[in-house]
Amino acid sequence: MTEQNLSYRPAEVSPPGDTLAELIEERGIAQAELARRMGRPINAINEMVLGAKEITEDTALELERVLGTPAHFWLAREARYREFLARQRDAGRAEGRLEWLDKLPLKQLQETGYLPKGRLTPAFKASLIDPVLKFFGVASPEGWEVQYGRVQAAFRRANPAKQTDNAAITAWLRLGEIAASSADLPGYNAETLNANIVLMRKLSTQPAAEIGAGLKTLCGQAGVVLLFVPHFSGTHVSGVARWLGERPLIQLSLLGKWSDVFWFSFFHEVAHILKHPKRAVFLDDASSGAEVESKEEKEANQFAADVLIAPVDRQRIGQIDLSLAGVEAFAKEIDIHPGIVVGCLQHMGLVPYASPLVKLKDRYQIAAK
Repeated sequence: MTEQNLSYRPAEVSPPGDTLAELIEERGIAQAELARRMGRPINAINEMVLGAKEITEDTALELERVLGTPAHFWLAREARYREFLARQRDAGRAEGRLEWLDKLPLKQLQETGYLPKGRLTPAFKASLIDPVLKFFGVASPEGWEVQYGRVQAAFRRANPAKQTDNAAITAWLRLGEIAASSADLPGYNAETLNANIVLMRKLSTQPAAEIGAGLKTLCGQAGVVLLFVPHFSGTHVSGVARWLGERPLIQLSLLGKWSDVFWFSFFHEVAHILKHPKRAVFLDDASSGAEVESKEEKEANQFAADVLIAPVDRQRIGQIDLSLAGVEAFAKEIDIHPGIVVGCLQHMGLVPYASPLVKLKDRYQIAAK
């Protein structure tokens, strides 16, 4: 039987004192006699029988000597009963925890498989409290507030006006923490990450099916975890760069996004890993565009732009033939996906966002694995 299938029902978890009472009755021993044999006050034996007094290790040894029942039997019965009582007390706190639960993206966590499926009635939501606490790796909502309050304090928001749903953001980040915890990678090496940027950029010209695995491999060689995690409603986070201890993590939510946005976002996060503080959690929103104000975000934007299209090439981009063939020829010359060139032209205001050139953009579907 798996741990998830264990149930704790009152009919199944009686006090060990019930077993003690049955055993001494079978043997014709009164509580007073048992007390004398154990050298205990009779009220102590009575309290054990009623379940009010715990059977300690010393008491278990004494029962073994007097009754012949192994000490480990009594300790196991006692532990199971006390755990049952603790679960009953915890269940009594459920009503007060529902308000905390309502903050969280329960439906989306159900879709990820981390929570059981079911209609979110009040009764069913109460049954989700324990799985949600286990998902976050905390003992209580108070523990969640302390742990993820610390994480929230480290947020560097690219779009503060929209990135306000801290509960949804922390749930999405937690998915990354769980996946990253099983990563078997070498230690972080900034030189390797820098050296692999050329190979990463070249992947933009490869079929979309090869991009995710290729980037994960190249990041992994530098000790960087790269994850693709579907976005949660209300987060307004296209990607995040953060450190889990000494392990850098890049987490992207760009499933089904355009090629130019995907690549800009990816190299934007690489810049945060290479250049910015370990303690910060950089929450990025591709839709914020040039509106970002922080020094770190501007620096990451410039890094991504320069990696994708070098400044010297960007200076002459306005001189190319703004036709499908002209853009493709320029993209081939600088060895980049033509959709990235189109995105740059749009950002510079050289072509409209409704331009026929958008045909050159690909819409990626990166597997969330």
